[in-house]
Amino acid sequence: MSSTKNIAKDEGHLDQTLRPSAWADYIGQENIKTNLKILLTAAEERSHPAEHILFYGPPGLGKTTLAHLIAHETGRQIKITSGPAIEKVGDLASILTNLAPGDIVFIDEIHRLNKMVEEVLYPAMESGVLDIIIGKGPSARTIQLELPAFTLIAATTRIALLSAPLPSRFSGGTFRLEFYTHDEIKKILARSAVILGVELTDEALDEIAKRARFTPRTANYFLKRCRDYAQVHKMPLSKDAVKKALALLEIDELGLSASDRRIMEIIISKFDGGPVGLKTIAAATSEEEATIEEVIEPYLIQLGLLDRTTRGRTVTKKGYEHLGYEDTRN
Repeated sequence: MSSTKNIAKDEGHLDQTLRPSAWADYIGQENIKTNLKILLTAAEERSHPAEHILFYGPPGLGKTTLAHLIAHETGRQIKITSGPAIEKVGDLASILTNLAPGDIVFIDEIHRLNKMVEEVLYPAMESGVLDIIIGKGPSARTIQLELPAFTLIAATTRIALLSAPLPSRFSGGTFRLEFYTHDEIKKILARSAVILGVELTDEALDEIAKRARFTPRTANYFLKRCRDYAQVHKMPLSKDAVKKALALLEIDELGLSASDRRIMEIIISKFDGGPVGLKTIAAATSEEEATIEEVIEPYLIQLGLLDRTTRGRTVTKKGYEHLGYEDTRN
């Protein structure tokens, strides 16, 4: 399994204690935090649940953490589910009819929600009612269930896949989470190191931050793996230890994994640097299209190593240089 996939899957194993439980502990995304504080404070002063909120952006930037933080700061119960888990209208009805007034429902990967379920969700969000069809054919009838007032928070890595009517239902706002700065990642790492009881030098902290893909999830993953390496080898967690630990994970100085480099190398060697379509890249690399589009590409584009155009993906001159290839294109 590739390092990139390991990073994506490690989220479920990260210590829950690393999640911030107060606004002051949530580093980065300042504009989003400011808007959310206003939205939540205004709703609290009116004694209303907050309006529905949609977060989108690449994986690992803190969408789920923000949902937990909103629940903690408002003192509301949060029910957590995902688009693929809500297969039938009955699954959604089971969640919504068991809510208490003011509860929060968090739906991750909402772009993978069944379209029939989505149609039932619209009136639930807008009018607080659930329309259930009982029976089939001419004898079918619709019953309408009143729902307690609730807040829906949804997250997606692929907002373009949402049905056109859905984003407009999030009256509280649609917020894009941006990649973090190097300094923000260092602050996140420093906080995590204290919580995990890890002692490391500032140089080591800087080295992890440099390779963390501007992403807190990846930064925490690397911190834990570097901690393990230093512990097993009975050595202090220094810059040298970080370099050795990340070399074992096949992470280079820019934070690229073996999968990242392999995709770029195949585009260069087999397709003359591109442009080449996503399906072709997926077939040539045996990577899933979703992994390439959601996990790998955003970081390569952010670094200026890859371009995404209407004609396909192209490795840039900078990408050629990083991999040590000569760019012979005109």
